Amino acid sequence: MTEPVRLAKRLAELLACSRSEAEQYIEGGWVSVDGMVVEEPQFRVQNQTIVLSPDASLLALTPVTLLLHKPAGFEARDAANASGDPAVKTAAGLLTLANRSPADRSGIRPLKKHFSASELATPLATAASGLVVFTQDWRMLRKLREDARLLEHEVIVEVSADIRPGGLERLNRIDHGFTFQGALLPPAKVSWQSEARLRFALKGEVAGQIDYMCESVGLKVDAMKRLRVGRVSLSQLQPGQWRYLLPHERF
Repeated sequence: MTEPVRLAKRLAELLACSRSEAEQYIEGGWVSVDGMVVEEPQFRVQNQTIVLSPDASLLALTPVTLLLHKPAGFEARDAANASGDPAVKTAAGLLTLANRSPADRSGIRPLKKHFSASELATPLATAASGLVVFTQDWRMLRKLREDARLLEHEVIVEVSADIRPGGLERLNRIDHGFTFQGALLPPAKVSWQSEARLRFALKGEVAGQIDYMCESVGLKVDAMKRLRVGRVSLSQLQPGQWRYLLPHERF
């Protein structure tokens, strides 16, 4: 019996290719071991049957962007602000093959690196639910972060208590005077959807901003749901499910 070796090394020997090329094939999901696809170059093999898919390609994998419907109670903060507590449920933890939306029409072949190498681009308060975006595309990440104050977010907010006289007008005023985390907040468009539900359309949403604005006019936020980021909406994506951003969709 041969000693276990890394799959990348064995594949490089079988194909007479470089180790880096072998790793690309493996990470691209093109290699199976005894009929099971293995995406980890460091996977140990001995005498198993190793097969390279006839469709295998060394072309650079196109970076993907994932849209997730985050349920309330799941943390969706960037690495610098994440709690780091292993007991905390995270939005990133929902990015698994089992949670892919059956309505996904992208035709993209899911890979493990789509989940492990994607960065959170649109943080959302743990208590809130709704659309969050993860991406591998540095151009997309830069747009969503650097242009955050230009992208409109649509958020539905369930509230209780009585709004103060003139409260709705103040929420909509250009000179509203709301200062949050040391910065003057940009104007928002706020309207009643029902007796206890407000719709916010605002640019550059900051975690905690909506709670602060509502409390400033006498309202208590009971629930919050982000429906849209720019021109991309949550649509029919169910809580806990994700899908790939389609090529024609633009934020």
